[in-house]
Amino acid sequence: MDYSLKIFFFFFLLLSIIPSSLQQHPLDSLNPTEFVRVQAIVNQSYPFSHNNLTFQYVGLNEPDKQLLISWLEKVNDLPTPPPPPSREAFVIARINHETHELVVDLSHDEIVSDRVYKGNGYPLLTFEEQNGANQLVFGFAPFLASIAKRGLKVKEVVCGSFTVGWFGETRRTGRIVRVMCYYLDGTVNLYMRPIEGITVTVDLEAMKVVHFKDRLVVPTPKGDGTDYRESRQKGPFGPELKRIKVVQPDGPSFTIDGGRVRWANWDFHLSFDARVGPIVSLAAVYDIEKQQFRRVMYRGFVSELFVPYMDLTEEWYYRTFFDAGEYGYGLCAVPLEPLRDCPANAVFRSAFVAGRDGTPIEIPNVFCIFERNAGDVMWRHTETMIPSGLVTEVRPDVSLVVRMVSTVGNYDYINDWEFKQIGSIKLTVGLSGLLEVRGTPYTHKDQIHEEVYGTLLAENTLGAHHDHFLTYYLDLDVDGESNSFVKSELQTVRVNDPSSPRKSYWKVVSETARTESDAKVKLGSGSADLLVVNPNKRTKMGNFVGYHLIPGSVASPLLTDDDYPQIRGDFTEYNVWVTPYNKSEKWAGGTYVDQSRGDDTLATWTSRNRRIENKDIVLWYTLGFHHVPYQEDFPLMPTISTGFELRPANFFENNPVLKVKAPNINLLQIIDLLACELDLNRANILPNAPKVLPQPGFTFLG
Repeated sequence: MDYSLKIFFFFFLLLSIIPSSLQQHPLDSLNPTEFVRVQAIVNQSYPFSHNNLTFQYVGLNEPDKQLLISWLEKVNDLPTPPPPPSREAFVIARINHETHELVVDLSHDEIVSDRVYKGNGYPLLTFEEQNGANQLVFGFAPFLASIAKRGLKVKEVVCGSFTVGWFGETRRTGRIVRVMCYYLDGTVNLYMRPIEGITVTVDLEAMKVVHFKDRLVVPTPKGDGTDYRESRQKGPFGPELKRIKVVQPDGPSFTIDGGRVRWANWDFHLSFDARVGPIVSLAAVYDIEKQQFRRVMYRGFVSELFVPYMDLTEEWYYRTFFDAGEYGYGLCAVPLEPLRDCPANAVFRSAFVAGRDGTPIEIPNVFCIFERNAGDVMWRHTETMIPSGLVTEVRPDVSLVVRMVSTVGNYDYINDWEFKQIGSIKLTVGLSGLLEVRGTPYTHKDQIHEEVYGTLLAENTLGAHHDHFLTYYLDLDVDGESNSFVKSELQTVRVNDPSSPRKSYWKVVSETARTESDAKVKLGSGSADLLVVNPNKRTKMGNFVGYHLIPGSVASPLLTDDDYPQIRGDFTEYNVWVTPYNKSEKWAGGTYVDQSRGDDTLATWTSRNRRIENKDIVLWYTLGFHHVPYQEDFPLMPTISTGFELRPANFFENNPVLKVKAPNINLLQIIDLLACELDLNRANILPNAPKVLPQPGFTFLG
C-alpha cells in the first residue's frame, strides 16, 4: 500500500475513535488528544507524500471574548448550562516553503481558514530544526578544520542556533540561522567557553551550510572553576544552614479543577501556550461586603521578551533576540525541581506542546502552585496611646504563587504570578542562569585600551553588556469590560498664603486618556499613579472603582530609534501602552518575529490612535534590566528579580482583609517558641508530643 494512503487510513481511524467534543473549559490549553486531531486534520489536507509540512506553532484559537463572557454568564445563571463555544486551534505551518495560518475547527474536524502569509518575518523556530542545524556543522569539512586548527577536540564541541535579525536588507534572505559553538572538556558550563571567530550560516529549509567564515583565532576560556554542579564543587564551602520545613497539616487551601484555580478570595483560570508560557484568565476576586466575585482581569501573559546585546563585533552584532516570538517562551519551559524550584507544599501541573511534525510532547511539572508564607505581614498595628493597655493586632501575609521557569538558551527566567488576599496580583520575573560571554586575548583589565562592549570577568572572558525587556499583555476588565486609563500626577504646589507656616505641598492631578497616544507613559521622569478604572461604577464615596499599576524597577531602551534592533523592538519605547481590545493584537513584536522589520508591532498598532476611553482596553507593561555583568555573575548568575503589582484602588469600600482571621497557633508551635527561648529541643520538653496536631494553617519546623 502507498505510504501516504497508510497515513491517511491511520489518521482516519484515529479520528473515528477520538470523541469530537470534550467537556472542558473553552480557555483550556489544547490537550494531547486535540494535538493529535490537529495533526491528523492538517495532514489529511496536506499529505506527507506530496508536501513538505512542518508545524511551527500550535495553540488554542481562543473564542470570541463576548461569546465567551455570554456563555459564562449563562453557565452561572441557568440550571442547565449551555454547550461551550466550539474548540479551535490556531496553527502556523510551513508548507512547501510557505507560511500558512490555519484555523482548525475541532468540533467538525476541518480546516475553516487557510491563509498564506506573504509579509515580512518568519514563524518561531522549532527545536528539531535548531538541532538539525547544530548537528550539520559536524559534517562540514571547513568547520572541522577550524576546530583542529585551534587544537580542540571535536567530540567536546557543542553548538547552538542564533536568529540573525534584520539590518536594513530590502531582499528577504530566507529562513537562516547562524551556528555558534562552545567547548566542554571537563565542564558542563559551555557558555563560559565560546569558540570565537567561526561563523556558520545554515539554511533551515534546505538544511545546508550556505556561508562559512573563520575570521580570527581567540584563546578559548579555561574550563577550570566554571562547572556549577554541586557534585563538582570543592571546599572551602559556605556556612550550612539548618533545615526549614513548611508543613500544611490539613493540605492546601486551594483547589484545582482542570484549569480553574480557586484560593481564598481568588478564582482564575490557568493555561499554557507554546509561545508565551503561562496564561492567567478570568481572574476575579471575592468581595465579602457585596457577597460576590468581581472581575479583575480577562487575560494576562508575557507577550514578548526582547534581549539586545551591545557587542558590535562581527560574530555578535546580530544577537538581538526576541525570545517569545523567535524561540517560544513556553517551548523553552523546563520541568520544575520539587523542593528546589518549589517548596514542599507545591502542587505540580504538566503541559503539552506540538513537535515539528505535530505530535504532542509533554513538559512535566511545567507549573508549580503553592501557598507562600514567608513571614511577611499583611497588616498590623500596635496601639500605645490607650491608658488601659497595649493593643496589638497582626495578620500574616499568605499568598498563592503560580510559577514557571523558561530556559531560553543560557538564561533562566523564573516567572511568578502571585495572588494576594488584599486583592493584588503581583508579577515577578527572576533572571538567573549563565551569561553570554565572548572570548578575548585579555587576561587583566589593565591590558584593555579599546571598546570591548563588556566586563572582563575571568581570564579570556568578557561578559557582554545587554538588556532584557519583558512586555506583559494585561486585558484588565475592572468590574466589567468598559474601562478607562487614568494618569494621576503628583504636582508640587507653592503656598502663597502668608498665614500658613508651610511653604509647599503636593496634590493629585488626574487625566483620563482619550486615545492611545494619551496613554503612552515613560516611567522614571516624574511621580505618577497609573490606574485602570471603571467609569461606570463608583464606591459609596463616589470614587471610580479601579486597579492601580505599581511599577518595580524601571528601565527604558538606550538604543537610538533608527537602530534596526530598536525598530523591531519599538514596543519597548514606552513602559506603558493602552490599546482597545483586539483579539489579533496579542504578541507585541508581531506574529512573525524572526527577521521581522518592525511593521507589525504594538507601536505600529497604536499609531492609529484609536479611542480608549470607556472601552474594552488592554494595558501593556514593559519592565526591563540593563545588565552590566560583574564578576559575581561568573560562572553562574545569582538571581536578580523585578516585577510590578496590580493593586485595588477604590475597588473595595474599605480594607478587604480587615476580617481575615489570624491562623490558629497550635501547641507544637508554642512549644517550639519556648524551646527557642530556652535553647531546648521540643522533644526534651514534651517527648510524647504528636508530630502534627490537626489544626489549620502553616507549621514551621526548624
